[in-house]
Amino acid sequence: MCAYVCVSVSPPPLFRGAFSEVVLAEEKRTQRLVAIKCIPKKALEGKENNIENEIAVLHRIKHPNIVSLEDIFESTSHLYLVMQLVSGGELFDRIVEKGFYTERDASQLIQQILDAVKYLHDMGIVHRDLKPENLLYYSMDEDSKIMISDFGLSKIEGADSVMSTACGTPGYVAPEVLAQKPYSKAVDCWSIGVISYILLCGYPPFYDENDAKLFEQILRAEYEFDSPYWDDISDSAKDFICHLMEKDPLKRYTCEQALQHPWICGDTALDKNIHESVSAQIKKNFAKNWRYLEGPSQITPTSPCHGHLLPEEEEEEEEEDLGNGEEESCKSGIHLNKQTCGSTPEQQPQWNMVKV
Repeated sequence: MCAYVCVSVSPPPLFRGAFSEVVLAEEKRTQRLVAIKCIPKKALEGKENNIENEIAVLHRIKHPNIVSLEDIFESTSHLYLVMQLVSGGELFDRIVEKGFYTERDASQLIQQILDAVKYLHDMGIVHRDLKPENLLYYSMDEDSKIMISDFGLSKIEGADSVMSTACGTPGYVAPEVLAQKPYSKAVDCWSIGVISYILLCGYPPFYDENDAKLFEQILRAEYEFDSPYWDDISDSAKDFICHLMEKDPLKRYTCEQALQHPWICGDTALDKNIHESVSAQIKKNFAKNWRYLEGPSQITPTSPCHGHLLPEEEEEEEEEDLGNGEEESCKSGIHLNKQTCGSTPEQQPQWNMVKV
């Protein structure tokens, strides 16, 4: 029998994307909750290398600020990735809900992200899609740590391989990616700079409803610290961002250098409450309707940074009759119950959603 049972109640999945959905499940032996990423094999046709790469990356990493892969199952129709459950919600939601938020809070968040990405880079792994939506809180605790998720676009650097694929999310990609030049792990550092910028003002450094114009801004590394939104932000924070959002990747701060910046490791991050301004801008500039998109991510006027550069194909609807609860074997020798784990959209039970 399958080692996990899906929690079947009325709310929707934890997440539904273009090619998969994430459901809440309970490990039978320990009653421990996990998140299972359910991927129809039909959606993987022609993309086998992508999922193999993601699994290879996840197998190699173990860090307190990175969501871990705990198990893998396979049925005739689906691939299931059993992931560590993180239930504290998304980065922007937590900031908006706070009544008090400072530069120091932002600095502590970025320090955790830098530490995790430095770990990845030291292992020769480039994330390539760092953005606020992929930063989740581990728990609902006030002092919860932040977790990096979604390694679908990650890449293991090789001695004989060069990264040049234009991938990532508009608004967060580095200039060299858009210039279609070979690039390195420095692209992650640029993205951390963009995230830092948003955390301190609530809006993105680059924005235009026209993709071509947006990309031109990024290629020129054109951004400003606009008044009045940046008037109360320290010069040290601005200096930190400028070193990460440096157009030349050879001059751009590495994670190790960024961790040594006084805004991160010193006492230059201010304690002044900037919550009102930042939360108002987040609510204005980042729509929340991307949360349960059933198709590929889209760029919208109110949410400029949530679309992928590379077009994604629509997920094909499952046509296979999966029966009424019969079991099917996995390569692991474990049996998956079709009724709970491999059903079609019509048959599929609704999964319990963890509070976010």
